[in-house]
Amino acid sequence: MRVLTIIPTYNEIESLPLTLRRLRAAVPEVDVLVVDDNSPDGTGRWADQTAAEDENVHVLHRTEKNGLGGAYIAGFGWGLDRGYDVLVEMDADGSHQPEQLPRLLEAIQSADLVIGSRRAPGGKMVNWPMHRKLISAAGSLYPRLMLGLDLTDVTAGYRAYRADTLRQIDLAGVQSRGYGFQVDMTFRTAQLGKRIVEVPITFVEREFGESKMSGDIITEAVASVTRWGLAARWEKLQSLLRG
Repeated sequence: MRVLTIIPTYNEIESLPLTLRRLRAAVPEVDVLVVDDNSPDGTGRWADQTAAEDENVHVLHRTEKNGLGGAYIAGFGWGLDRGYDVLVEMDADGSHQPEQLPRLLEAIQSADLVIGSRRAPGGKMVNWPMHRKLISAAGSLYPRLMLGLDLTDVTAGYRAYRADTLRQIDLAGVQSRGYGFQVDMTFRTAQLGKRIVEVPITFVEREFGESKMSGDIITEAVASVTRWGLAARWEKLQSLLRG
């Protein structure tokens, strides 16, 4: 099983070296693709130097900062073109523990999408104040209810997809570029009738850099989830009326 871990970066020069070192030590057989959005702090250059010394590390450069979703879509395309069987999403900032990746890879043996959940039994969040936990919980609960997803953590970003699952999704049609991207992809996977499994992870607040979360990203995600939920209900109603 060929596995590619995709790590989007923008100004992650402080955190990426440690994250990549831990990842290569934890699962040395897994390839890595750093997708850099033209980081002005030199993250892309550092990744290029590392790739030149490690054949399992690759770099994809994008010309501008264009959102988390766009980076992952580009990474998925790169990996699918090269025949990888499993594609993993992982943050560069250390919030996703590389040492826990084997949990996801074990679960993907019998699933189509594996989500590393902060809220499944055994999962936890470290160094998060209570107000952050409450905001995060609300951000996960709304799409679960609106979209009918029987999952604990639909916004989680530590996950593994089977390549065959991604091939059945219209990736070119995925317009979500912020954190709504994770909900979007989860919903599309569920609509295909795929098996989604959650495994508990420990999510650790970043030590370096700044969060990419913003008010605009939250607004985009809420608006998109509302639109998807209403569209799904309307489609179901039309089906009942026809049937």
